Amino acid sequence: MQLYNTLSAKEREALIEEAGKERLTISFYKYAPIGNPRIFRNHLFIHWDALEVLGRIYVAHEGINAQLSVPAEHFTDFKSHLDSISFLENVRLNIAIEQDNKSFLKLKVKVRSKIVADGLNDRTFDVTNKGVHVDAHQFNELIEDPDTILVDMRNHYESEIGHFKNAITPDVDTFRDSLDIIEKELAAHKEDKKLVMYCTGGIRCEKASAYYKHKGFKQVYQLEGGIIEYTRQVGAKNLENKFLGKNFVFDHRRSERISDDVIAQCHQCGQPCDTHVNCANEACHLLFIQCAACAEKMDQCCSDTCQEIHALPYEEQKKLRRGKEVSNKIFKKGRSEALKYKK
Repeated sequence: MQLYNTLSAKEREALIEEAGKERLTISFYKYAPIGNPRIFRNHLFIHWDALEVLGRIYVAHEGINAQLSVPAEHFTDFKSHLDSISFLENVRLNIAIEQDNKSFLKLKVKVRSKIVADGLNDRTFDVTNKGVHVDAHQFNELIEDPDTILVDMRNHYESEIGHFKNAITPDVDTFRDSLDIIEKELAAHKEDKKLVMYCTGGIRCEKASAYYKHKGFKQVYQLEGGIIEYTRQVGAKNLENKFLGKNFVFDHRRSERISDDVIAQCHQCGQPCDTHVNCANEACHLLFIQCAACAEKMDQCCSDTCQEIHALPYEEQKKLRRGKEVSNKIFKKGRSEALKYKK
């Protein structure tokens, strides 16, 4: 029985192009107890592989976190399968604002200790005692209240290209880094201010809101469905959009444009730009912001050194990498010293 990918990303990409059929990029999550994540993981892979679903899915004892690409013609069958799973029946699906048939090129269903790496000991507080969920209209009203503190629960490279007006955007590399930093910085306002949080699709705020209530914050709110659902509601209900720039997403698209504002700059020349790329040198692969002019000048590389390596014949590049552990600077997310105009 097939339980893993048999096609490479390039092979899958070719099949998608050949088929010429529309696909939907979707994300969802659910905190719910799963007795045997491994068996559940295999169950999902078998059913979704048959429907040509692609994506990145994390399963743990605490629930599921999924980002997917589903053929439009199979969406009804996919939804029916979700509804057949008791804790996933009618789960909210965040459908991407900007669609791309190649947002995912493999189906990866992985068992993890947690569906979001938060670094928290869930046994030390009530994870079900969450903050108040608010929709886009309520969110807009709340963030205009002078007694509200608005906090972006995402990482620096996400908020750099887009965030809500007047939001606190912690300069952190990971979600787990932000939790204690935010609590410390806002400690004086646990009693008198409304703490309003948001993230990409809502999952980080689910755990964070319970954690902050445990830490003594009296008025905790979270944006239901995150930026993705907010954007959908703004369009559907003709509400004022208070989000500036792009929403960073974790697939091949890298971002969705929410407003025309460009609030970031090219990390190499400093000109207004909010396009994330990966360094073309495979031994580096750094994620950074690069404008079209710098991409042409630098051969889509982040530094002169990487440009020199990238110019070598591919076999020579492989020799340079051989026997070395690839540090994969993508995880530095624009922190490289080679970037003059990084945040």
